Amino acid sequence: MSKRALNRYLASVLAAFHFFAFAHVPVAQAAMLGTAEVVAEQRQKVDRVELRKMLDEEEVQERLAALGVDRSQVEERINSLTPAELAQFNQQLAEAPAGASAAGVIVLFLVIFIVTDMLCATDIFSFVKCIN
Repeated sequence: MSKRALNRYLASVLAAFHFFAFAHVPVAQAAMLGTAEVVAEQRQKVDRVELRKMLDEEEVQERLAALGVDRSQVEERINSLTPAELAQFNQQLAEAPAGASAAGVIVLFLVIFIVTDMLCATDIFSFVKCIN
């Protein structure tokens, strides 16, 4: 093998090595977070905490127990709400009359449970049939 061919072969090997050595390095993405994004994230955390606090109300606990729904299932469902569902839920609570807030919470939880039962995500109510 001539010196020129050896140099070409070595250059090809080194180029391939260089490509494979640096091709898999992930590129870091840095971006500024907007105030609206940070506020929305914090609002979601506060909304979830407020919903969990409503579960501490005696009337809500009695009504859930009468319906046979476990508090842990409700808390799990609160944690799995999407930001849009959480915002809609809290908007409905804000628009509800002051005396009807506990009843509104219970009705909304029931609707969420029935929808998730229909989507086969949960199996809480035996009378709800899975649509899949």
